[in-house]
Amino acid sequence: GLAGMTETQAVIIDTQRGGPSTGLPTKHEQSDLLAALFGTHGEIPRIVLAPATAEECFYVMIDAFNLAEHYQCPVIVLTDLALSLAKQTVEPFDFDKIKINRGKLAAEEQLVHTQSGNSFKRYEYTEDSISPRVFPGQKGGVHHVDGVEHNEFGRPFEGSDNRIRMMDKRMTKLNQFDFSNAITYSGAEYPDLLIVGFGSTIGAIDETMARLALEGHKIGHAHIRVLAPFPTLQLQHYINLSNKVVVIENNATAQLNNLMKFFGVQGTFESQLKYNGEPYLSKEVYSCCKELL
Repeated sequence: GLAGMTETQAVIIDTQRGGPSTGLPTKHEQSDLLAALFGTHGEIPRIVLAPATAEECFYVMIDAFNLAEHYQCPVIVLTDLALSLAKQTVEPFDFDKIKINRGKLAAEEQLVHTQSGNSFKRYEYTEDSISPRVFPGQKGGVHHVDGVEHNEFGRPFEGSDNRIRMMDKRMTKLNQFDFSNAITYSGAEYPDLLIVGFGSTIGAIDETMARLALEGHKIGHAHIRVLAPFPTLQLQHYINLSNKVVVIENNATAQLNNLMKFFGVQGTFESQLKYNGEPYLSKEVYSCCKELL
């Protein structure tokens, strides 16, 4: 909440284990999804990324830092025990893919006028709702940061009009978010059954798809990599092409299934849930899919 209010870039890693409380500290689960998307005092923008493989974890961490710097908000990388503790063989990392984006940094010429006594507008209203920022110690970039509501200069201010403008500024900064990599899809163009998942369930789902394809079934697999902002339109596209939809997740309350409905995805979605502390086996996903086909 503090990072959201102060528009401070932050990257948070959440390795999901069995809860609540100490729960199953060495066991697998995917039950922090709602906490990652909604767990804060007040309303703030945040980005939640969900890598599915060990290789993706590497590249997603680069994305997480770049997005945090660009949008100046918290970014949560939501993994699970199967990703954090399991061993996977991966291709050598391609360091040429790594690009660093430090976001909207104030240029020296923008700070010249502040050196004569005027304050730097750390929270200046801009067309894209993202304000220029400075590195600590940058000449002319001195500003005030406070966890209470503030004006453009960062000074505490509770005026009603200012509150509305600042809330709108923060809550609209993700309006231009790029959803191009939010979902990966594989399988039939018009599947009889669409499987939806996130995180490390990808392995069991892909094995199930291959087995069902050999049996002549038309199966699709939509794996969600960006959970906030939620890719409603992208997911709806794949659901519209499918006869049936099943959501595979490791929790007791069908959190992803309910999120899809909450964010306006239209359709009827079956749930396959597992919360005994163990990751999914492909045979479990297969049995569920066979019952629905």
